[in-house]
Amino acid sequence: MTNSAIFHLAIPIEDIAQAKAFYCGGLGCELGRESENAIILNFYGHQVVVHRTEEPQPVQKGIYPRHFGLVFLDLPPWESLLERAKLKELPFYIEPKTRFLGLVTEHRSFFLEDPFHNLLEFKFYSHVEAIFGSREITTIGDRP
Repeated sequence: MTNSAIFHLAIPIEDIAQAKAFYCGGLGCELGRESENAIILNFYGHQVVVHRTEEPQPVQKGIYPRHFGLVFLDLPPWESLLERAKLKELPFYIEPKTRFLGLVTEHRSFFLEDPFHNLLEFKFYSHVEAIFGSREITTIGDRP
């Protein structure tokens, strides 16, 4: 796999100032271009665009079917972001934990919720091959 592209994601928000506070002040994203209705964020090397909407976003019942986030390739940056989230008192949707302990899919994970009910997962796999490989394992997430 080559890294000749970056990921782009557009998400709904209701308030530009709150989005900046959470994503820039809280998560440490770099602010890019902005207008009165949208801002572009450097989300750890990927482009997340937040678009203001007039309609409040529905609260999702659990982490499925929709969430987004990052898979860290090294543990120290994952730990640094976790410490930053705690220091900035960002709202944890799911506290940090290790999932699938002892399996090739073992990973550390935590979920945050932004002010607009978007759920973000940050994880680090103990075995890098589990990110895309280990196709013989059919368990994905916690749902049967």
